[in-house]
Amino acid sequence: MHDSASKPPFDPSIQVSPNNPCPFLRGLVGEGFVDGGTVPLIKLSQTIANASGEAGLKKVSARIQVRGVALIANGFGHILKSIWSGAQLDALRGGPLDKLGAGSRILSVDGKVNEDEVSRLASFGRTYTDPDGGNTEPGLNASEIQTFMRDNLKRAGSAARWYYPLLMKFEWPVLLKIMGRGKGEDRYLSVADVRTLFNERKFPDRINQRILSQPVLSACQLRFRWAFAFGALLIGLGLAALVAVAEFPNQVRAMLPQKGILAQLLPPPLPTLPETTAAYWLEQNWSLKDRHWFHHASQGTATFPVPYTWFTALEQPRLHLFSRPGMMKDSAYLERFGFIPSPQSIQTDATTLRRFGYANVYETAQVPDLSTRWTPAENVDGLPVGFARMTGAVDPATGRREEDKIGLTCAACHTGQIHYKGVDVRFDGGPAMTDLKKLELSTGLSIAYTLYVPFRFQRFADRVLGPEASKADRDALKQKLSAIGKFLIDWQNKYNDTIEHKQTWDKKKQQDTEEGFGRLDALNRIGNQVFSQDLALSGVSGFEKNLHAQDAPVSYPAIWTVPWFKFAQYDASIEQPLIRNAGEALGVTALLNLSDAYPEDRLWRSSVHIKTLGWIEDMLRGPDPFKPADPPAGPKFGGLLAPQWPSQILDDAWKLKTDRVERGRAIYTEMCSGCHLPAVNTPAFWSSGHWEASGDSKVLNAVTIPLEEIKTDPEQSLVLTNRTVDVPGFLKVNTADLKTWWQCDSSTASSPTEMIYALGLMTVVDLVARKWMDDDKTPEAERAKLWNLARKNCLNPAPGPRYRARPLNGIWATAPYLHNGSVPSLYWLLKPQNERPTNFCMGRRDYDPVTVGFAVTAGERCKTGETQFSAGSEKDPIQGNSVHGHSFERKEGEPKRPGVIGRMFRDDDERYDLIEYLKTL
Repeated sequence: MHDSASKPPFDPSIQVSPNNPCPFLRGLVGEGFVDGGTVPLIKLSQTIANASGEAGLKKVSARIQVRGVALIANGFGHILKSIWSGAQLDALRGGPLDKLGAGSRILSVDGKVNEDEVSRLASFGRTYTDPDGGNTEPGLNASEIQTFMRDNLKRAGSAARWYYPLLMKFEWPVLLKIMGRGKGEDRYLSVADVRTLFNERKFPDRINQRILSQPVLSACQLRFRWAFAFGALLIGLGLAALVAVAEFPNQVRAMLPQKGILAQLLPPPLPTLPETTAAYWLEQNWSLKDRHWFHHASQGTATFPVPYTWFTALEQPRLHLFSRPGMMKDSAYLERFGFIPSPQSIQTDATTLRRFGYANVYETAQVPDLSTRWTPAENVDGLPVGFARMTGAVDPATGRREEDKIGLTCAACHTGQIHYKGVDVRFDGGPAMTDLKKLELSTGLSIAYTLYVPFRFQRFADRVLGPEASKADRDALKQKLSAIGKFLIDWQNKYNDTIEHKQTWDKKKQQDTEEGFGRLDALNRIGNQVFSQDLALSGVSGFEKNLHAQDAPVSYPAIWTVPWFKFAQYDASIEQPLIRNAGEALGVTALLNLSDAYPEDRLWRSSVHIKTLGWIEDMLRGPDPFKPADPPAGPKFGGLLAPQWPSQILDDAWKLKTDRVERGRAIYTEMCSGCHLPAVNTPAFWSSGHWEASGDSKVLNAVTIPLEEIKTDPEQSLVLTNRTVDVPGFLKVNTADLKTWWQCDSSTASSPTEMIYALGLMTVVDLVARKWMDDDKTPEAERAKLWNLARKNCLNPAPGPRYRARPLNGIWATAPYLHNGSVPSLYWLLKPQNERPTNFCMGRRDYDPVTVGFAVTAGERCKTGETQFSAGSEKDPIQGNSVHGHSFERKEGEPKRPGVIGRMFRDDDERYDLIEYLKTL
């Protein structure tokens, strides 16, 4: 302890710099407790904490607060110097704590006291009784000080800054806390003490005694305390970071650079699942059994990098401090990626079926089952729609039996759902609202967390191997999982490095365009899988150069009635149904041998199940509409039908307005039917000249419009023809075989190893399909049926890039619109292109039955987990995200111009008339 003799007597000759405008710090200097120049932070904080009279944790808190304020007192550019040397008390004026005239103005810039301002301070207070001496004196309590400070800000006017109120909390209120007399609400700051402090830089004796009565630590003690505090701080920050990551991962991830390694170690944010009060599957001419079979029948894909049982044993990539995370397989978790829940079996009670929407809400007879003739599809783990278990998997290169795989089937991308006021309306063949990129990232992180987060691998091994598994078996399992994790990381690094050095068609730097909920760059993904990753998985290196950025995302297309279209894709590129479907299966990661390290007859062997693809096509196609069971009724589609507008399920906002429908019918005939053809339930549709002979039946060669005319986003139409791929010579990919097999008239590749993507993909998929049939010893008659030989595997002979205009049956269920999903509703599609929104959010959001799609408000902010579609700016557009083209804006007398396909609507009423009719298709 110190006695009074340890403090030098007050010396009024001690000079205090005018650049130290803080009255309390001036007092510390004037009283000789600290130097007037640079003061170490630890000494300054200790001295002020001693002056406060606090003890224990409150004193620790005071030291921390003082140190934090002192650290920035000289400006952010001096933080390192402050940490190393201390605060510079003679250089505070003009710093972050100086309010530059918005304070009391008692002390002028030359260090002189303005007595008028002291009197002004006193005018905000009243007379108080000194609790020690009983005398009365003027002073200010906490409330009066607050009024004084607010008046200071008001007086400063526009010179005041937004953060000044925060600074003021560390000035007069702190002075009241340290120098005030009395307790509670009666505690006041004496004006006489303030005047003495400013004029003489002198504290009341009681403050001096507080400082003198407390120990002053030695330099060694200070260093020890500093080291201890620093260690505690690091531990505290670590615990705080752990809690933040565990409990608030979305907020933490949003604060980090999104391309940085730290952000990639946290799971992508997912939308919160809204409460569902009811669910309905719409009737579409499929039985409940067939629908469930379609949802879970494996097409031979291993989309996920781990076997089925491993996937079901993985935990969600979340950190929990006091509980275990949920499982990756949990339906409620996978639904947050946009997937639709599905029961384990249709053979269950009515209550369960109704909960999943599998109730016959129309109370009509079910159509006959088709799928009972085929290989059954199970969903024993209750996975969502589109998840399938591939049993009997065989390594196509070695012939070795593999563990069951888990993959996505057609239904994952082509099953739709809309939400409206707590009701889910579901339909097959529509565009999914999934985000597969987020699912990929989360699966990879789940594997990483399993390997590196304490206790996770032990739990994973218990589930996969059983609790009694030996250490050797556990080590072997960990080695296999580590190899998968390493491949995923290495492959992502190769992808990033390759794309970094590639250009787009128009010589811009390639970069991924966010796909988000409801979109996928399917064509580029298929190319990357087949011509790069499958080669790498087969042990063939050097073909990373075939990779291309995912920069042409499209909305998942509706597939009802598509088997009767001559060309299915948006860009009308592929005629052959089996090539279309097998190519999709390869893109969703089927097992494929492209290695020359094994006997040549194993090349092109794959896990793609051609028969299942044929069964799926049969279910979609249905009977020949030109050979109806009831000839007088005329042709009509069978198989999967487009969903009907669900007005009978939902509220009055969904009721059709008959008068608008009739007016809209005439508008459709005038403005839409020329490209999209008349409604499919009219004789005019079936007598259209776009129906062409195909074998003993017909196919619809829908209208295709050149890119230069329609002017919608060009990227998807350019992928197949502008992208080139290299293939190893030993694969003998001879595109001229297409002429031999199919009598194609189109050109072939000039090089045996380099070719345009379209020809390469068509040839490779053809070879895979033929190899499967050879290995299966498929009879010729069945081969012909699977191939549908009247449909050729040839390039579309139409010149130049183009987009197909499909019939608009079920158009209401396919929002967002245009091929790239860039327009949120039919209403905005019918507005002039320059008026369309360029930003909107997608995810778990309600459907709007008025605009038919998603209602968009100007400047809307996406909720946690939603993805934002953005077209970018005119100066910096985002690749693949144009909202232009297919515009109705031509004025009377104006000539036709690119991108404008029709006249301007007279008003919104006319738009809503057409929209009302489109609901009925």
